[in-house]
Amino acid sequence: MEFTHLHVHTEYSLLDGSNKIKEYVARVKELGMDSAAITDHGVMYGVIDFYRAAREAGINPILGCEVYVAPGSRFDREVGSGDDRYYHLVLLAENNQGYSNLMKIVSKAFVEGFYYKPRVDLELLEKYHEGIIALSACLAGEVARYLARGMYEDAKIAALRYQDIFGKGNFFLELQDHGIPEQQTVNQQLLRMHRETGIDLVATNDVHYTMAEDAEPHDVLLCLQTQKKLSDENRMRYEGGQYYVKSPEEMARLFPYALEALENTHKIAERCHVEIEFGVTKLPKYDVPDGLTSWEYLNKLCHEGLEQRYHPVTDALKKRLDYELSTIKNMGYVDYFLIVWDFIKYARDNDIMVGPGRGSAAGSLVAYTLGITQLDPIRYDLLFERFLNPERVSMPDIDVDFCFERRQEVIDYVRRKYGDDCVVQIVTFGTLAARGVIRDVGRVLDMPYAQVDTIAKMVPQEPNITIDKALGMNPEFRKAYEEQEDIHRLIDLAKRLEGLPRHTSMHAAGVVISQKDVSEYVPLSRAQDGSIVTQFTMTTLEELGLLKMDFLGLRTLT
Repeated sequence: MEFTHLHVHTEYSLLDGSNKIKEYVARVKELGMDSAAITDHGVMYGVIDFYRAAREAGINPILGCEVYVAPGSRFDREVGSGDDRYYHLVLLAENNQGYSNLMKIVSKAFVEGFYYKPRVDLELLEKYHEGIIALSACLAGEVARYLARGMYEDAKIAALRYQDIFGKGNFFLELQDHGIPEQQTVNQQLLRMHRETGIDLVATNDVHYTMAEDAEPHDVLLCLQTQKKLSDENRMRYEGGQYYVKSPEEMARLFPYALEALENTHKIAERCHVEIEFGVTKLPKYDVPDGLTSWEYLNKLCHEGLEQRYHPVTDALKKRLDYELSTIKNMGYVDYFLIVWDFIKYARDNDIMVGPGRGSAAGSLVAYTLGITQLDPIRYDLLFERFLNPERVSMPDIDVDFCFERRQEVIDYVRRKYGDDCVVQIVTFGTLAARGVIRDVGRVLDMPYAQVDTIAKMVPQEPNITIDKALGMNPEFRKAYEEQEDIHRLIDLAKRLEGLPRHTSMHAAGVVISQKDVSEYVPLSRAQDGSIVTQFTMTTLEELGLLKMDFLGLRTLT
């Protein structure tokens, strides 16, 4: 029997999932499955990492998201209370059109519908339904919630409405069984609904961690999210330890009465194929004066700059400039240089302090003649190839330092010029690092602060340190781990949670400038302060071919 997991939370359901992408993909492969999905809560942070890991392992990656659906309009803030503020719904991208639509839905949920959670509404789903397969989700789904309250007719109306939105054959009723009595009742009603409406069934397991034995570390993670201790009576928990990556055999034992629902998971998996394009640049166009191409304009600016910077202008200089320009043209970065030249010129024209340039860009004569950098590469014999090398195709990277207090003015200028939707700041993730995770777990276990503090300080303070490395480096730490039972448990739990993303924040300097609305290429979210940021990090954005600029604020310039 073929089975595919279609309802899966990874580490990117922050502080709610401890299912690390690499371990998840390895486990799916080990269990003999050939496809698997990612459906994090309301976000798509992990889809590219998952896509890559799955492809490398020969697994077909199904990219999705478990979205929050507002009961009314996504713009409405006062609808419902408690549980009824939003319903869950699982969306899976069937093809590239679906992936593109999914990014739009998830972005708008943050940008327009955020209230406690990023929320979508039926209007959004209607508008962007193409290429998307939807599942009715868990007990928090709209259909299941009506059924659990004995409101069968309302549930049926809701189910038919979703089928209308996504089209026949693209909406499924989802059966789940984690040993919760309520699920038994709901499942029986879903079988009846399937018979009456013809809407197909699908069976899922609500995965929140990888292995069965991860139930306890996951419980600790939930305590971090809710700021509770393990000993607290009335706290949120996932009872019963069933939220792991189950084998097809385990699923068949749970649903002997609905084998068709298990088969359907694989039929859905076989429909889902998204191709993500890496390494193709998506640079915005720079508006050049009438009658000129960007290539001609760049040449004109550079040759004028050459005349200003050097007396006399020798043939060797002209030759070097032309060589650099042709490399830039061949690599497709003409607009890139005009964009950078333009905002640096704006800063200088407005008396905003700009640094002299640093890093490999200082080796470029083009950058010097454009006034992007202020160091003469010829005089100091600096190499252009360290900056741009035809052998190694990667985006040029010019870090620009601005006066700390006025840096935002430059970003605002770029926004006005290229459009608000095309200029967005970048997300970064804070992770549960070695020392911090020990402290966090110690707090949840209600261990004495001083004891936990002593243990945490045994982890050497150096970059990329892990608990395992620390155990190898510090004999005292190892001794405590091996000899004291409570410390042993603390460290084991901390090790399972180490490296999980803990929260998002905004990257200190990174800004994306794209040729179309950024949400055409990547999903967006909101940072804590309400500003819009990308859901993908710096490195992922570069791999996807987007232009990332570093606008660094330096207090020394201020």
